[in-house]
Amino acid sequence: MQRFRRMRSLQMFAAVYASVSNHFNQERHLYSRQSFKLHRAAALAEWRLLGSA
Repeated sequence: MQRFRRMRSLQMFAAVYASVSNHFNQERHLYSRQSFKLHRAAALAEWRLLGSA
């Protein structure tokens, strides 16, 4: 976190990282298939929202 000179840059990075992390790191083995699909759909919707901005 030392490489960020401004708090704004850190906040922007954290927001994008959280979305990407949620999208790709679902820990499939801990969820049922139905739950995994719901989380995956929510993450994909958020990712599309960020991509359109």
